[in-house]
Order: sequence, then structure tokens, then C-alpha cells
Amino acid sequence: MTDISIKVPVNIEDEMKRSYMDYAMSVIIGRALPDVRDGLKPAHRRVLYGMRSMGLASNRA
Repeated sequence: MTDISIKVPVNIEDEMKRSYMDYAMSVIIGRALPDVRDGLKPAHRRVLYGMRSMGLASNRA
């Protein structure tokens, strides 16, 4: 087998714009938008799950 690698020159400005847009869309979809099922963002859901697993609830003293 031969390992063939082709190097293509890329404009750094264009690559940064493209990469940032890919990252920004990933963040918006994965972290910034609340889920339609419960209205929670992933981080908030993890906090509530952790609190529940520790036995912490708003109706307990």
C-alpha cells in the first residue's frame, strides 16, 4: 500500500471563516437552543438530573 497525501494550498482567511461558521452552527444546534420537548438547554438538563440523583428537590426542606 502507498500512502498518498495531496497538499492543496488554502487561503487562511477563507478557511477560518468556513471553520468558524461550522463551529458556530454546531454550538447553536447543540448547546444554545432549548429543546422543544422540555424547553431546557443541555447544561440545564444535566444540572437538574444531577440534583435529582442527589435527592435534591424544591419540595423538600
